[in-house]
Amino acid sequence: MFTFQRSCLSRLFNSAQFRCFYASLGTQPSLGTSFSSFPLWITVSHLPTPFPNPPKTLKHKRRSTVQRIAESHMASMGGTLADTVGESNRQRLVWLGLLAMPLLFPIALPGMASAVSVFCFFTAFGLCWGQSVPLPGWLAKREMNAHVKTLLKTVVNRTIHTIAWFGRPRLLSLSNKPTRLPNGVMLFVAGLAMVVPVPIITFDNVLPALAIVLISWGLRLRDGLMLLMGYVATLAAVASVVVLWWGGSVVATELLSLAGFAPGL
Repeated sequence: MFTFQRSCLSRLFNSAQFRCFYASLGTQPSLGTSFSSFPLWITVSHLPTPFPNPPKTLKHKRRSTVQRIAESHMASMGGTLADTVGESNRQRLVWLGLLAMPLLFPIALPGMASAVSVFCFFTAFGLCWGQSVPLPGWLAKREMNAHVKTLLKTVVNRTIHTIAWFGRPRLLSLSNKPTRLPNGVMLFVAGLAMVVPVPIITFDNVLPALAIVLISWGLRLRDGLMLLMGYVATLAAVASVVVLWWGGSVVATELLSLAGFAPGL
């Protein structure tokens, strides 16, 4: 027993914390003080307790929660879309926010925007209805292959930290049950802006995808500010579609005029 006590004390003998403790006993050890002169009644229970770890802040806990939600969903990815997204509206909102993230970057797979927009429609219907709506067969059987899983994991790892840093419960009245219908309508409009083809420019899905990500995570985290930002992004996406279609029609009319074709004939 004494050997163990002396071994523990010898490890702390040269530490500043132990010297302060030893000074509190009424003596001050010199550099030449031998360890055998230490009183044997000093046991392990008398050793100075280590400084406790600083408590985690509320912000840190919120970030950990968001990352844990994303990681648990990514780990449960199935072979098809139906196996992956599940049947509850809560689970589908998270997956909608995750699946729309790759569309924020010019790395999305062909046909991904169409699948995400249709999935957005059914998620919005389920949100308005108050219960999940079954997916159509062609969408439910869409394969989640290794390429899709790798892309999702890469993009989610790059973007989820921003959601975790920003998202928090606030302006709760915007995510309460009475606002379920307007939130579902805004989510449907964002999906509609994504599915409509836009002339002239490429990567036209950034604004609708941003709106879907913000509304989905805003509902999941009950973040009213994120929902407001999603509303603004939805309106901006709709405005961009209208402007680009109007601009495209003007350009097409001018080109037809230059080619000698009279409009309306």
